[in-house]
Amino acid sequence: MDKPFISHVIEDRSFVSYLKREIHIEVSAARLTQRQVAEIDIIVSEVTSNLIKHAGQGEILFRINQTPTHDSFDLVCFDNGPGMLDSLRMLKDGVSTTNTLGQGLGAIGRLSSSFQLYSLRNWGTVLHSRVCSDEHNGFDVAGLEIRGLNVCKPRETVSGDGYTIKKTRTGAQIFFADGLGHGPRAKDSIDQAAITFLKSNQDDPVEIIREIHSSVRRTRGLVGSIAVWNNKLQEWKICGVGNILTRVYTGILYKNYMSYNGTIGLNIPTSMKASTVGAERNQHLIMCSDGLRSRWDITRYPGIHKYNLMIMAGAIYKDFVRRNDDASILIVKVL
Repeated sequence: MDKPFISHVIEDRSFVSYLKREIHIEVSAARLTQRQVAEIDIIVSEVTSNLIKHAGQGEILFRINQTPTHDSFDLVCFDNGPGMLDSLRMLKDGVSTTNTLGQGLGAIGRLSSSFQLYSLRNWGTVLHSRVCSDEHNGFDVAGLEIRGLNVCKPRETVSGDGYTIKKTRTGAQIFFADGLGHGPRAKDSIDQAAITFLKSNQDDPVEIIREIHSSVRRTRGLVGSIAVWNNKLQEWKICGVGNILTRVYTGILYKNYMSYNGTIGLNIPTSMKASTVGAERNQHLIMCSDGLRSRWDITRYPGIHKYNLMIMAGAIYKDFVRRNDDASILIVKVL
């Protein structure tokens, strides 16, 4: 699920036809029906049309996510336009602010397996559309809903950020990492670390980090955090090394869980201890790489807890992404 999104900044209408063609080629090669490919063509057309018409410019992220049983198409679009006073009303057919038929957003919603839109006046809009080849609509495991957004540094073809989720007998384990530098060598580091993580039989995040540290000594190295979820005890155990920001929101209150100084594969502290965090329903655990500026706070977005996790990730990315680095954000919700 950490496959990077492809990013395109749309600055004028001339780029739209290129983007439509690229997405059409990608989805035509996926395990999607001809009807779904045609529906995605319409979704992309409507999204880009609204983006140019109402905001003038913005950014579109898309990816084909493939598993052994199904494929899915995700599109996230955001802009810094005027925003909407009543986004729910704008989803209704016939409602328009530009003297058009007002059916674009309604069409996107009908053709998507899932669709949401979040907008604030004088802030802009975040839109997420997903089309699936079957009923599967995301990644849920052991009482958790998990969504991620991973975007390569501009002009890179692979991301040096990554995350891996493993189901265990007591719940789940999450590994979130940022390889040093960018490109293939950074990706090699986190790929090797992910292999070790998946093979590990440890339940203590500190011991898992030590195993990963030993296995990646010949790589460039990485920073990373591990969160171990115990579904029966309803608690997290969290430990990290390096500049990965891990934050747990309980309602509007949050607490940061600081990582230890060091680099996995090069030097880690001899003494580390995991933090134990009690969980409750609708709690959010959020991990970010340093491709996102650390001063983000989801409480600045009124009502966003009511929206899906991709909308939440998109809002944070929109306001706090660093354009000179890989950027990755993982959001986990306790169901």
